[in-house]
Amino acid sequence: MKILASVAVVLSLVVSAVGCEHSGGDASAQPANAAAPKLNHRVVVAQGGSLVDVRTPEEFQAGHVSGARNIPVDEVSARLAEIPKGKPVVVYCLSGARSAAAARMLKSSGYDVIDVGPMRNW
Repeated sequence: MKILASVAVVLSLVVSAVGCEHSGGDASAQPANAAAPKLNHRVVVAQGGSLVDVRTPEEFQAGHVSGARNIPVDEVSARLAEIPKGKPVVVYCLSGARSAAAARMLKSSGYDVIDVGPMRNW
């Protein structure tokens, strides 16, 4: 059990240092190492990182990941003050296109971002 916890901490540190970005494109495509991003983003959120759902408020109300904050992609730049800067930010949407755009905006503003892409990757 200690080994698994140590691996999770190391993976989260690697993600924090390197970052991760969903490439967009075909929303049905899964990365070859799909298991690694799932572990990494969950660990980051468990360790106090922010979880941001960049879909519309209506989509968010219809269902979202527990603990997520809803900041629609078109409002991200205007609402940066709502996203703590000291810890990684995990973003997701429906298909991956909006989360990729939000990740770019956040990275350009100095945030450490993990883009989960489609919500189904959670």
